[in-house]
Amino acid sequence: MISEISAEVKKCKKLLLNGSTILYPTDTVWGIGCDATNYEAVKKIYKIKKRSDSKALICLVSDIEMLKHYVEYIPDVAFQLIKFSEKPTTIIYDKPKNISENLISDDNTIGFRVVNDDFCKKLITKINKPIVSTSANISGNPTPNSFKEIETDILKGVDYVVNLDLERKCTIPSTIIKLGNNGVVKIIR
Repeated sequence: MISEISAEVKKCKKLLLNGSTILYPTDTVWGIGCDATNYEAVKKIYKIKKRSDSKALICLVSDIEMLKHYVEYIPDVAFQLIKFSEKPTTIIYDKPKNISENLISDDNTIGFRVVNDDFCKKLITKINKPIVSTSANISGNPTPNSFKEIETDILKGVDYVVNLDLERKCTIPSTIIKLGNNGVVKIIR
């Protein structure tokens, strides 16, 4: 399995750094992703999902050190949430930086999740940039619980499908919490 992961990371690194999109397993559900600093690649994802670019997408980072490079301020409670959450948790932060502007919400926020999935962590570390992660479905349609449930339009729309965990069931989306720099905490999902 380790060599399979390494081979897929190597393929995906080259693709992502060249502006391609991928369909990949995450620590939650199957996701559509790209280099989160590449404006044109992000546009492709909105097109694949048939989603308005006014709806924000989340990003995955490998660790807190990487996160610090992409948000102006990390509230103290975020460190505790990241460390002690029992399930994957996406945190929405104020004032993102160094990220593609078409990922940033109208209220100048963005969601990031520090990943635990081995493939995702290795890929993000290799490209040394966050990757977009949005569920592998057409906007408005149900989120697929497995690779077999992913719509043909999604499979044909991405540039590459990662050949890992094709049998795994992915039924639990991440918890989403908004942490304002003003101390306000809001649980979204």
